[in-house]
Amino acid sequence: MKTMAKTNSNCDGKDRGTVMPAGRRVMRGDIGQALVELALIFPVFILLLVGAAEFGRLAYAAIEVTDAARAGVAYGAQSHITASDTTGMQTAATQNAPDVTGISAVATNFCACSTAPTAQNSCTSAAVTTSCSTAPAHSEEFVQVKTSAAVNTVFHYPGLPTLYTMTGQAIMRVEQ
Repeated sequence: MKTMAKTNSNCDGKDRGTVMPAGRRVMRGDIGQALVELALIFPVFILLLVGAAEFGRLAYAAIEVTDAARAGVAYGAQSHITASDTTGMQTAATQNAPDVTGISAVATNFCACSTAPTAQNSCTSAAVTTSCSTAPAHSEEFVQVKTSAAVNTVFHYPGLPTLYTMTGQAIMRVEQ
């Protein structure tokens, strides 16, 4: 038995076209519309993707710079001898962030009275004695490392800077 497609005709005898089964209907205009929509949205999608990657790269650099400062103070806080080794603290900090180019570190040590830790003094005996004159107070030694690195962006966006300066700082009390 031979099947034929049904034609849709009206009472007036005019042919309205071939009726296709419901699963085989294809609208040719939809394919072109989808391509136009893709062409319009694709640049925005790429810009968002590249922006997210750039933001992640800058966040990674900021974390590395901050962790480098922590590594520097961890080295300096081991004893009173390492607390005075500012070169060793700077080396420990810069070697902790090998992925960040141009990282710099500044290390210092200072003393403060236990009752007023915000008042920083040099760790000479005269300065410590005058700052901690009350009986229960005692002098505590601290180390501080400040790190910084300039990070260039890979892609240049209009209206945004191409160079960001990441900074990190850590302070730790020296073990007794």
